[in-house]
Amino acid sequence: MKVIFLQDVKGKGKKGEIKNVSDGFAKNFLLPQKMAVEATAANLNAAKGKQESIQYHKDMEEENAKKLAEKIAQISLNISAKAGENGKLFGSVTSKELSEILKKEHGFDIDKRKFVLPDGIKSEGAYTVDIKLHPGIVAKLKVTVKAQ
Repeated sequence: MKVIFLQDVKGKGKKGEIKNVSDGFAKNFLLPQKMAVEATAANLNAAKGKQESIQYHKDMEEENAKKLAEKIAQISLNISAKAGENGKLFGSVTSKELSEILKKEHGFDIDKRKFVLPDGIKSEGAYTVDIKLHPGIVAKLKVTVKAQ
């Protein structure tokens, strides 16, 4: 029997897949547990429409991420922080601070976990910080840290 999986079933199929399974397995397990539906013409059309909708939303998210990456590449943040005589900062500039400054000054609400900044910025100077906006899309943010 041909079925459309509504959720992942270990060893049999993933959500959205259309596969042939034995009649007994489908009638006694998959259909009563609502893990799959029979692959009728109406169900096939509904599944196709759902897949197209999901793909459209993924494409829109990727397009928005590309546009945001272009906007971020044109921004340069200037940060003042307390520093010692040799240019070392007291503390560091963290991804949380960068996120807050971006939101306050430029209106971009980007989660602090998307910044690639393992230990923070610990000395004054010019830096380029990567921001992972979407799988495969990384924005480059220019940050200049000056001593107060």
